[in-house]
Amino acid sequence: MKLEIICPEENIGALMTLCDSRRGIFKSQQFISDTRQMLTYELPLAEIIYDFYDKLKSVTRGYGTMDYEIIGNRADRLVKVNILINGSPVEALSLICHRDTADRRGRLILQKLRKQIDRHQFEIPLQAAIGGKIIARETIKAVRKNVTAKCYGGDVSRKRKLLEAQKKGKERMKSVGSVNIPQTAFMAVLDTSDE
Repeated sequence: MKLEIICPEENIGALMTLCDSRRGIFKSQQFISDTRQMLTYELPLAEIIYDFYDKLKSVTRGYGTMDYEIIGNRADRLVKVNILINGSPVEALSLICHRDTADRRGRLILQKLRKQIDRHQFEIPLQAAIGGKIIARETIKAVRKNVTAKCYGGDVSRKRKLLEAQKKGKERMKSVGSVNIPQTAFMAVLDTSDE
C-alpha cells in the first residue's frame, strides 16, 4: 500500500518510528504548511489493518490523517502461528503474521490466555508453534491439594506414598481431561490494547 500521512510537524519522529516498526519503506516527505508535513511510505496492508490507525491517532493526539491506495502485491515471509492448549491446536486462536514478529505476538497471546483460563487439577501447557517448532510457552499451574495435611509426625514413607498417588492421578487426569476455554479468553486475544 502507498500510505500518505498528514501530521503536525512535532509528530514526525514518532510517526517515522511507527512506520518503520510496521515494515514501512520511506518514500518522501513534503512540507504542506508551516506546521504540517506529509509523509509517504509503502507498508503492507496487513500492518495497516491490524491497528495502525489507532496508533496514528494516539501518536498525533488526533491531529494526524492518512490515506492509502493499493500499489501491488509482494511476496514476504509470512507464517502461520498455531496456538496449542494442552497439546492440541485451537484453530480459532491461530494467526498469520510476519516471521520477524511471530515470536513476540505468540508470546503476547499466551500471556493473555494464561490470565483468562482457570486453573485445573492438572498443569496446562500453552504453546505457540510454527509448523512443528515451539516458539513460545506459558504454563498454567495445577491446583494443588495438600494430601499430607492429615499426616502428622515423622512418617515420611506414608507422605511419599500419598504424594505418588496424587501424581499418578494427575497424570491420568491430564491424559483424559479437557481444558475449558472461556469466551473471554478469545476476546482477550483480539484485544490489542496491551501491545
